[in-house]
Amino acid sequence: MDTARASRTGDPEVIFGQGKQPAQVVSILQRLTAEHPDRAVLATRCADDALRACTEEFGGRAQVDPLARTVVVGPWPTAFGRVAVVCAGTSDLPVARECATTVRAHGAETELVADVGVAGLHRLLARLEQIRAADAVVAVAGMEGALPSVLGGLVAAPLVAVPTSVGYGLSMDGTAALLAMLNSCAPGVTVVNVDNGYGAGVAAARIARTIGRLRAGEGAR
Repeated sequence: MDTARASRTGDPEVIFGQGKQPAQVVSILQRLTAEHPDRAVLATRCADDALRACTEEFGGRAQVDPLARTVVVGPWPTAFGRVAVVCAGTSDLPVARECATTVRAHGAETELVADVGVAGLHRLLARLEQIRAADAVVAVAGMEGALPSVLGGLVAAPLVAVPTSVGYGLSMDGTAALLAMLNSCAPGVTVVNVDNGYGAGVAAARIARTIGRLRAGEGAR
């Protein structure tokens, strides 16, 4: 376990819960929260039995999101900057909520803008000013993965695209959305792997909190 990660990167180690036994997730959370009592510690991709075990062990100290499959233990860090997590459809919410929780645990404010996929473009346009006010934007979408390209032509903030494994047969578990995002003709779109809300959240939080600290006169850290 890397207990010195925070001293190098500014963020404590995050637990990848997938494939771990509930007792393992609890044990690692106990160790990390002991090492970082002043910071939120995050576990992602936790199975239902691990979520229950964390609730039983940490009680009210644990913030559990069954949809995102995340657990946060400890106080949120001071937030600098703001990230808009923009989600195409309700089916993309597990990834979007994982991303939003990650952003907050990594020191930036977050706002989830859901159900604004390009099949109903008026819904996206109605929330556009809200999205434009963010320091960084994450666009989460499955199916054809068009949302980041549309947003890339409408916002000035750095944009991180997250393809999801939502879609019918030849969406190939998110590969179609991934390729569409990688081939976006909108400039300034960067792409993470399929369903990687965590990776997008870390990237967007670091961008936003750097901007936020500079705005507050604290300098980038």
